[in-house]
Amino acid sequence: IFRFLYSDEVQIGPETVMTTLYTAKKYAVPALEAHCVDFLTKHLRADNAFMLLTQARLFDEPQLASLCLDTIDKSTMDAISAEGFTDIDIDTLCAVLERDTLSIRESRLFGAVVRWAEAECQRQQLPVTFGNKQKVLGRALSLIRFPLMTIEEFAAGPAQSGILSDREVVNLFLHFTVNPKPKVDYIDRPRCCLRGKECSINRFQQVESRWGYSGTSDRIRFTVNRRISIVGFGLYGSIHGPTDYQVNIQIIDYEKNQTLGQNDTGFSCDGTASTFRVMFKEPIEILPTVCYTACATLKGPDSHYGTKGLKKVIHESPTASKTCFVFYSSPGNNNGTSIEDGQIPEIIFYT
Repeated sequence: IFRFLYSDEVQIGPETVMTTLYTAKKYAVPALEAHCVDFLTKHLRADNAFMLLTQARLFDEPQLASLCLDTIDKSTMDAISAEGFTDIDIDTLCAVLERDTLSIRESRLFGAVVRWAEAECQRQQLPVTFGNKQKVLGRALSLIRFPLMTIEEFAAGPAQSGILSDREVVNLFLHFTVNPKPKVDYIDRPRCCLRGKECSINRFQQVESRWGYSGTSDRIRFTVNRRISIVGFGLYGSIHGPTDYQVNIQIIDYEKNQTLGQNDTGFSCDGTASTFRVMFKEPIEILPTVCYTACATLKGPDSHYGTKGLKKVIHESPTASKTCFVFYSSPGNNNGTSIEDGQIPEIIFYT
């Protein structure tokens, strides 16, 4: 620090940067502090992102912290596999688990959190027991989005981990297997690795009454002009008042006849002509000019339906390019949905 004050000469290396940053902060030398932060930013990688994030939060460097979080979002698996992940403090862990932009399956994220809990027990000199792991995790456990897992992932991991109570395990199994689904105290909002704001388009201009269901799927084909990530549909509900529906939703690659994502779930409606959100467990990447089929198979009473459908719907955003959907009727086993009328009025997506 004296060398810098007298000569503006900067000598920073991996071994000295943290102590130099601490000293520059303590003695209020902002120019040297900026050099340290610039050095750390240039050397930021997935395998040291958690270590640098902890330091950025400790030294109150929001710009560096933001860059670390961006790196963790883009390379989540590599970041949580690094040694530095288990060394972070509980507040940093919670700050990461709260993010909607992590690119990792929830079951793998849970496995990493268990590793962190085991390391934290050792730091606190506690026996590594189920109860102590639950204790050190505290509110971090509530930030794991168990509803995003498949029932197989939940059964193989969290259900046998001993960290959840028997009641929580039963409630989550019920959430996976029955409709209407019981309320659980865990977030079911998909994590989306594509950046941007949640958007939606509605292809119908008018709503009418009485669309029936007999086990056949409602289907509509579509293409988009740019890469997006679909997170769910808006579907019409009952014409007979408040009702619960069972539903399976899918996105299918039309040319390959390959299911890219699906969810067996349910939704409750209030009897109005509104649409009701039904979400996928994970975002589904949609590529430009590729033809996809949106599919919904409902079990329940007659519903509202849309008419005066548009073949082309354009969504304009002040922060992104226009997103243009073009719709086509889906041939074959269809419940009657077409461009002109039917179900699946709304597609919910991230740009």
